[in-house]
Amino acid sequence: MATLESALPASSRDSLRHSLQLIGFSLALSYAVFLTCSAFERAWLIDSLGRVIDNDFIGVWAAGRLALDGHPAAAWDWSLHRAVEFAVAGHDFASYYGWHYPPMFLFAASLATLPYLAAWAVWMAVTLPAYVAAVRAIIGERIGIVLALGFPGVLWNLSVGQNGFLTAALMGGTLIFIERRPLLAGVCLGLLTYKPQFGLLFPLVLLLDRRWQVLVAASITAAAVAAASVLAFGVQSWEAFFAWMPVTSHAVFAEGRAGLMKLQSLLGVVRWLGGDMTAAWAAQAILIAGAAILSAWLWRQRVRYEIKAAALAAAAMLATPYLYIYDFPVLAIPLAFLMRMGLRDGFLPYELAAIAVPCALILAFPFVAVPTGLAAVAIVVGLIARRAIGELRGVFRVAMRKTAPA
Repeated sequence: MATLESALPASSRDSLRHSLQLIGFSLALSYAVFLTCSAFERAWLIDSLGRVIDNDFIGVWAAGRLALDGHPAAAWDWSLHRAVEFAVAGHDFASYYGWHYPPMFLFAASLATLPYLAAWAVWMAVTLPAYVAAVRAIIGERIGIVLALGFPGVLWNLSVGQNGFLTAALMGGTLIFIERRPLLAGVCLGLLTYKPQFGLLFPLVLLLDRRWQVLVAASITAAAVAAASVLAFGVQSWEAFFAWMPVTSHAVFAEGRAGLMKLQSLLGVVRWLGGDMTAAWAAQAILIAGAAILSAWLWRQRVRYEIKAAALAAAAMLATPYLYIYDFPVLAIPLAFLMRMGLRDGFLPYELAAIAVPCALILAFPFVAVPTGLAAVAIVVGLIARRAIGELRGVFRVAMRKTAPA
């Protein structure tokens, strides 16, 4: 396929890189200014009365406090967990930031050994650089740092103190290491089981692609962290996790207590449009099956690894029914693979403009009162499909020339 940058002289390619770097830096700076102003206006972290403003991280800290006090299983009990949230905030609030994770994520909740704001700062100081390092490693150039920081998902994750940076770093690490360091890839994938909905497609694709080392390392890592969680928090923590899982599922998906507009998956969009649970799960199941089949098929084709990796990362976002806007640092991973191909080999016509659209959709939420995240993922999938189709056509033409009679 013809590319835009490959037809440009070297000076124009340097200019394009400079423009991308300037855009990334400007966006990152705007996020920093916005959050700083919000803090000074007492609209972020601390309110005008000096009290903690509730956000998602308060749920992490509360779960950690319960675990440290010798009651880890209580983290899944809504009433007990919420009481600790109120205690750390110093006031009641309408929202509830539930603890829905497997027990191994309680290790991260050990941040509750620190005061709340210090714990939040440490959490961001650890997970943000890990995310940036993953994106930079994928792109393969220093420009990856500013592009990672300028991605709109950064603003969302910083504002609520969520774990999107960690999820993106682990998924990115898995895809970075698969080809050359399969054991490290498996370790990253095994650790991703803290948020298992993002790993739905990986075992199938890796199994069909015969990536045995990755699968074995992932299995051992997942088993090890699960066993460690039993030793640290007791088997009762796992019992509580499984006991409360259907309650949480009903509250989030059926009742929409967190707000159906906030749910960015296909299941969430169907529910937001008024569909019942049967229709929503049917639609999500079809999407999961389609994403699994196409991802597995693509990984068996003779296309560049960047396309395969980008497709699997984006498909993982489509497959999960539990997807919120704070998870969207993960979308930077498939975009990073697209940027890597574009910066190295040239961008396809209109590709850069199209990449800007999902970024704008992420920033638009919730000012545009629709779940824009699913559309953002769909656009990225379309861009990856465009690359894949172009390469498959090239492979087909080469094969036809080889089989043509002399």
